[in-house]
Amino acid sequence: MRKRRNKNQKGSALILVLVMILVLSVMGTSMMFLSQSETWSSMNYRMMSQSRYGAESGLSVAADFIVNSYTAPTAGGADPLANYNTTVSPVTYNGQPVVLSSVAGNSNYPIGSVVTAFRNALNTPGSVAAGSTPVNYTATATLLSMGSVMSYGNPITVQMWQVTADGTINAVKNSKEEVTAILERQVTPSNVYAAFATANGCGALSFSGGGQTDSYNSTQLRVNAAGVATPPSTFNTYGGNVGSNGNLAENGAKTTIYGTMSTPDTGVGNCSGGNVTAWTDNGNATVSGGLVKLPQIVVFPPPNIPAPGATNENISNGVTLAPGNYGDISLSGHGVLTLTPGIYNINSISEQGANTAVTLGPDPTTHLYGQVTLNVAGVNQTTPISLTGNGLQNPTLNPSDFQINYAGTGTIKIAGNSSAAAVVYAPNASVTLTGGSDFYGAILANTVTDAGGTAIHYDLNLSNTSFIVSNYMLDAFNWAKF
Repeated sequence: MRKRRNKNQKGSALILVLVMILVLSVMGTSMMFLSQSETWSSMNYRMMSQSRYGAESGLSVAADFIVNSYTAPTAGGADPLANYNTTVSPVTYNGQPVVLSSVAGNSNYPIGSVVTAFRNALNTPGSVAAGSTPVNYTATATLLSMGSVMSYGNPITVQMWQVTADGTINAVKNSKEEVTAILERQVTPSNVYAAFATANGCGALSFSGGGQTDSYNSTQLRVNAAGVATPPSTFNTYGGNVGSNGNLAENGAKTTIYGTMSTPDTGVGNCSGGNVTAWTDNGNATVSGGLVKLPQIVVFPPPNIPAPGATNENISNGVTLAPGNYGDISLSGHGVLTLTPGIYNINSISEQGANTAVTLGPDPTTHLYGQVTLNVAGVNQTTPISLTGNGLQNPTLNPSDFQINYAGTGTIKIAGNSSAAAVVYAPNASVTLTGGSDFYGAILANTVTDAGGTAIHYDLNLSNTSFIVSNYMLDAFNWAKF
């Protein structure tokens, strides 16, 4: 017997197929939209990265211009510091922030050639290729702070810039990124030791014959109306710190370092080439502040010495030389050389005889003492600086008023006396103190030898008057998307 079909089931397969097709269509559409979203997301990320790289390129070009092509304002010259208000941040010119911009009309700087040079640097090329995509960039540098410090007797203008750069892609979808960084130079005190020797061997620092270090403060001296200081009656039994990349050798019970000895070496005792100790004591000499372990060898760059003059000066009586360029300066007989405030670029200087001396004098116009900077080239001279007659005399007893710079490897001889006050910076040279008595200030050299019992009185104020200025560095880096 045949079974009868249920007529109510007719067409159910078709409905099921249609439902499955609908489900598959929805899934396919979802996959299509998901794929499109992934594509757009990938493109957005790629364009964002390319825009940022373009902005970083603009920032790099602007920073390179400031570091390598830009000349900072100075006390005089075509771009004087007096043009600017440096008491506010950002620094202002004509009441507005000092700005260099690659966009025409957006700069505010008193020297038109600097504005043009900055724009030319940024507009060439002004864009960077990211694959086949050109990325345009612009940049702006805002001067946040500016001031002048003395570095080994020479003024250096120190600035801090905020550099902002935009990278832009103009296409079907536009993209813009902005990066910002601070471009600055670090400033640290340059004279923190009474004596420092850059050599890393035995006896790099050598004191004997009752030589010692201690300290005083030149700002606390009694000074008369003419600017002449009265020597201290007593000195601090601290603050006469010394340092070396090698060993300190002391001889004699009266030889005393009233301060610390800093060195990367360790140990006390005999010193040899294969065993460089921190301190060698012969005869119960002392280091009152003990030894300080430096983490590594300290490197001091040689000073930048301008070319000397060609004219030699042979002085046998009283002579005053104006700041300028000179060749070899020789003192004999009753030769007394007076140097007035300013910069002297010379080849060498020497004294012969007990009646010779180099002394500081006041400015002939203002009648005030000021800083004298002696830059010594020392070409073809084994002893480019020999101040061993009556030595050097600085009536102010302010060592920062007499800066001696030498980059060579020759020998420097200085005789101590009651008014010998100076700062000697000669990281490659050998310095010898003779004559006993006193030396006010600080000495940095390859080796420092005090064989005649000279007392080095470190001026505590030196840490406030002379500085080391680092190279430019980029920091505080930030970026944003627009």
